[in-house]
Order: sequence, then C-alpha cells, then structure tokens
Amino acid sequence: MATANGTVKKTSLDQYSRPRSVGLRAVDLVEGDHLVGTAIIDGSQNIMLFSSEGKAVRFAETDVRAMGRVSKGVRGMRLPEDHSVISMVIPESDGFLLIVCENGYGKRTKVDEFPTKGRGGKGMIAIQASERNGPLVGATQLFTGDEIMLISDQGTMVRTRGDEVSVVGRNTQGVRIIRLKENENLVSLARVAEPEEDDFVESESDGAEIEDSTTD
Repeated sequence: MATANGTVKKTSLDQYSRPRSVGLRAVDLVEGDHLVGTAIIDGSQNIMLFSSEGKAVRFAETDVRAMGRVSKGVRGMRLPEDHSVISMVIPESDGFLLIVCENGYGKRTKVDEFPTKGRGGKGMIAIQASERNGPLVGATQLFTGDEIMLISDQGTMVRTRGDEVSVVGRNTQGVRIIRLKENENLVSLARVAEPEEDDFVESESDGAEIEDSTTD
C-alpha cells in the first residue's frame, strides 16, 4: 500500500483472511493522508512511487518489512512541502510508464530508464513539471496495444491508443496528449487493456459448442 504522504506498507494477505461485515482496517492513516495505491506482490518485485513534483522512486519490495494491519508503515518517498504521491506502479521489464501533467502534456518512457535504488529518497526526475506542464497528475504502466482514457475537471474525456504517445527519456517535458480549454485541467488517467485475441477465439468456440448441443 502507498499513501499520499509517501508512506508504504506491506502486510501478509493472511491478515485479511477473516473479513467482517463492517470491513477491516488495512492501514492506520494519519490526519490528512489518504491511500493512493495498492497491489498484490510476490516477494521479488520492485515498487515505484510518483509524486506531483514530477519525480519517481524505485525500490525493491524487500526494502519494506512486513507488518500488521493496523500499523502506519514506513517512509517510501521523501516529499517537499505542498507535494504528494499520486500513483504507485509495479514495474515490468517490457512495460512503458505513461506520465501525464495537469496542463495536458505527457509522455511514455521505458521502465528500464528508472534504476532501482533504496526507498525513502527524494526520487529521480520522471518528467519536468515545468510551468508549461504543470504538476504531475497521473502515472500508469502501459504495454503494446493498450489504450488510455484521460479526464479533465470539466468532464472532458478522451480515449486514445497508448502507442500514439511519444516515447522519450526521463528528463524531458513530453508532448501534448490532450487539448484543454482555458482554465481546464487534466485530473485523471486510466489504462484500458483490451482482451487478447485468444480470449475472443476461446469465447467464440465456447458459444459454438453450446449452439451445437442445443441443436442436437
């Protein structure tokens, strides 16, 4: 789990094996903090945190010791005042990181450009959060063929192919990926993964078998 204040926490799934009707406390949040990401990990993965300042940290999950449900966690990223963690990603070697800023600019960058370091640092530049770009508002991992959805604070929604976003290095500003109106800001990003072709073939085959049995 990762929170806006830069805290991370790892807890065994066994701790959640006895659910209650009112739910279970997953993490003890301090006042003003909130959860920004959760993921199931297997013991050998890396964690990436992205901040509104345009920076990222990448560290091994083994840098975070397992702890109980009601604990607060440990520092995952050190943040300057008025900035927060906006996303957590579990990177994969064949993936790209899509990063978008408030003013509609963004980019794709290869995961390999982000070296693994220890947790608790200030991070490396993921995108230049310049006056043109504005603060970082979204980060997600993409794979070939994925689509993305972008949503503004005025309700504008754009869906496009992730492959159309330029692939550039970490220490760059990126390109415009959504055209916004005056006083309109980008607020949300989501990955849209289409089903694999094999899934369609399997589904069609299942349907054919059902139809044949009905005819008989």
